[in-house]
Amino acid sequence: MTLELKAEKREILGKKVKSLRKEGQIPAVVYGGKDGSLPITIDFKEFNRVFKTAGETTLVKLAIGGKFKNVLIHDVSRDPLTEQASHIDFYEVKMDEKIVTKVPLAFTGAAPAVFDLGGVLVKAMRELEVRALPANLPHEITVDISALKTFEDNISLKDIRLPEGVETLENLETSVASVTPPRSEEELAALKGEVEEKLEEVKVETEEKVKEREAEKAEAKPETKPEAKK
Repeated sequence: MTLELKAEKREILGKKVKSLRKEGQIPAVVYGGKDGSLPITIDFKEFNRVFKTAGETTLVKLAIGGKFKNVLIHDVSRDPLTEQASHIDFYEVKMDEKIVTKVPLAFTGAAPAVFDLGGVLVKAMRELEVRALPANLPHEITVDISALKTFEDNISLKDIRLPEGVETLENLETSVASVTPPRSEEELAALKGEVEEKLEEVKVETEEKVKEREAEKAEAKPETKPEAKK
């Protein structure tokens, strides 16, 4: 699958890029190419459409002035209030050179140790560092947890089948997923007691702070004297 994204060279730099965002454009930079860093702009809606599919591990063909660059979406800065993309870093790759990056793990299937025995699924890893040619990079790596039938079962990296042309740099004995036994009634009761105790401490601290603020306001409030009778 080839994803394409249109971009325009950017002349506006620094704080002035705010004007671009108001026009629905996202300021961005392409790194890694032989020409050094290249400032560009991307249409906000088009970027969201492509990013939803590509993420940070799928190759994207970036069209700039009629020419194409093979890039990965390396980093996306977001507005802390709106969560909308405010700046993007693209990394230009060479198709004949392997790169190292992290690919998210997608857990599929149903673990009998969870549904039949009431255990708790533990995902020890959320992403995996791999090395591959840009064209071979997977969007995600699937982990089938249906093999977790007992609390003694464990899925390690050696049990995961990687796509052709992809290798991991992690220790193959590293645990990826397992299932722990459910908590006993005694453990749950103890945990509930700890939570209730903590909530009571927070409640007392809050009440004390409220009283302190009220006392400070009372001290700071100027005294009012009754008006003298005329």
